[in-house]
Amino acid sequence: MRFVLILLFFLPDMALGQTLVATRLIRAAEVIGVGDVILQDGTIVGAATTADQVIGLETRVAIYPGRPVRLSELGPAAVVERNDVVQIVYRRGPLTILTEGRALARGAIGDQVSVMNLSSRQSVQGTVLYDGVVEVGAQRVSLR
Repeated sequence: MRFVLILLFFLPDMALGQTLVATRLIRAAEVIGVGDVILQDGTIVGAATTADQVIGLETRVAIYPGRPVRLSELGPAAVVERNDVVQIVYRRGPLTILTEGRALARGAIGDQVSVMNLSSRQSVQGTVLYDGVVEVGAQRVSLR
């Protein structure tokens, strides 16, 4: 036990580890960039320890300068914003129907969002695929 305490006293940087902290105010729904975080001595449970873990992710809450960047406060970046005009696609076998719609919520790839069809004014649920494309009415058929 005495050896461990001596080691901790003489080598504090190695014993503590490092945590990522914000270099500036990162507002909610902002994507974290390279200069937004730095490593700081100390270990905080739930906080990121490398920049690779957080670069390109979106914050769910505001993170203030000097505060740890917690992984639970981050998520994938939204590709569809509320009120964006998006491409709606419906596929069923060889049939594909394309139309435009207005997103009623924001979402990242894989999220379910409501979209209003601009032609019929009907609201439908769909899955965000990529670059503003929302797939509706998709039924996955299992062969089992």
